[in-house]
Amino acid sequence: MPAEISQTLDRGVRLLGLLAAAPDGLTVTETAARLDVPRTVAYRLVSTLEQHALVRRDGRGRLHVGLGVLHLASAVQPVLRDLAAPVLRSLAEAVGCTAHLTVAEGEEALALAVVEPSWTDFHVGYRVGSRHPLGQGAAGRAILLGRDRDPERPSWCATSGELQAGARGLAAPVLGVDGLEASVGIVTLGDLDADRVGPRVLDAALEVAERLRTA
Repeated sequence: MPAEISQTLDRGVRLLGLLAAAPDGLTVTETAARLDVPRTVAYRLVSTLEQHALVRRDGRGRLHVGLGVLHLASAVQPVLRDLAAPVLRSLAEAVGCTAHLTVAEGEEALALAVVEPSWTDFHVGYRVGSRHPLGQGAAGRAILLGRDRDPERPSWCATSGELQAGARGLAAPVLGVDGLEASVGIVTLGDLDADRVGPRVLDAALEVAERLRTA
């Protein structure tokens, strides 16, 4: 027997999901149509979410996810770091490169967790909180790859010198976790054997995804 749910709360959550998937925003009429509710109901939902900064209107009156969502998301970040840390540690030690978990924030890639290998003579220092455009560097490119990638056909991407001269990176998208765009990757200043390291990074991304789905 299915559990009882709050219809209003369910609609509000679905509305946020619709807006998150609409970069150009939606009108109230479009929102009502997609939720299959009267416009009066859609107006009430939007008004309530606006009061909590979870929905905002642009200059054209179109609706977008509000900045209040960032405050909710920030509370999830420690959970993501804790779940990913053991996987990143194993990856860093196995390949001798700095390993990281990167998430998408808008059109930027944000380094959320970083683990450096303990046994190498030198390695790349990669700061937690570092940001760069999604279109630059292996971590961001892997996130973009994940937007079009079939979860049943995972892959990785490698880059050289895009964020730092001489630095080489390889990353794979974290797939199949609702509401999350992320990648697991490594970065090094030495030679990078993609055929050897790629499968290890891919396995780490798959393990992180599994940990998040079952958390």
